[in-house]
Amino acid sequence: MGGDPEQHWLILKNGEHIIGLFQGLFEGNVLTFNPGWDQNVNDLESFTDVRDIQRTLKERGLTLTTEADETTSGPAHIALTDPDGNQILIDQHR
Repeated sequence: MGGDPEQHWLILKNGEHIIGLFQGLFEGNVLTFNPGWDQNVNDLESFTDVRDIQRTLKERGLTLTTEADETTSGPAHIALTDPDGNQILIDQHR
């Protein structure tokens, strides 16, 4: 679907399933979610902003390792770690 093997990253797609392979870019496993995009990286008409997701997660007692600036709009990301030590990245591109 995308990527650059010379830069050590690829995005693979089989049906509706997508996996990104990033050699040397991240330490450990990373699960990534992209609010605002569908499975084909097309912009969605409506979506939940990453700052709203951040507020909900914090209200539920989760600790974020990276937070979005709530005074901004548009692209931003948040991150947290699951109980097994996997990183979770919620990365909004628009």
